[in-house]
Amino acid sequence: MRGTAPILLVTTDRPLREALARELTADGYPVAPALSARDARSLARLEPPELVLIGPLEIPGDSTALVREIRTRAASDGCWADAVPVIVLGSEAGAIEALRAFDAGADDFLAAPHPYLELRARLEALLRRSSGRMSHRMLRVGSLLLDLQARRASVSGRSLELCRIEFELLARLASDPERAFTRGELLLEIWGYPPGTATRTLDTHACRLRQKLDAASAGPWLPGVRGVGYRLI
Repeated sequence: MRGTAPILLVTTDRPLREALARELTADGYPVAPALSARDARSLARLEPPELVLIGPLEIPGDSTALVREIRTRAASDGCWADAVPVIVLGSEAGAIEALRAFDAGADDFLAAPHPYLELRARLEALLRRSSGRMSHRMLRVGSLLLDLQARRASVSGRSLELCRIEFELLARLASDPERAFTRGELLLEIWGYPPGTATRTLDTHACRLRQKLDAASAGPWLPGVRGVGYRLI
């Protein structure tokens, strides 16, 4: 797979949606198809997308409205990240439609008939450019989203109320979610304890963090690795 997060494909144009989903999947991109802005919002809450691809929708202007929503609600809505790339697929080769998309905050616009090879090239260029600006701010692991600058965390769109240490522990584990971090390295990196320190503080914070994660989603999260330490998933 090209990435762990999906490309959110939003359009009521069934032939276009099915064709693009087929081509993108064949090229190794996970795809989450949506038929409306409402569906897109629900899917994004479940798993924040790597890129949003918006095609023609049933009501004229809905595509532009969705772009504007992504850009204006990103700071307050857990399902949208403000740096997520957005490509609009126009229904016609019109400069006005492209201008409206860019004014709303789209990163790119491709007019019909949407040649796939050109779309893929633009999509890959956007993902390359966005990877740096998003990686220093956001961490995504399935339905878990961490905003490292704002120090906010959410699961499936539900905010997590974490203390400073809990957030730092979660961020460290999320940086490599399938890796088993040793107790010694976590105690050193987060608390500054030297190797060999006898303390239960890691276990206490890990227990509280696990309870908050499991209460907010369908877990399980934070399994202990016997004789080693902890991993996120």
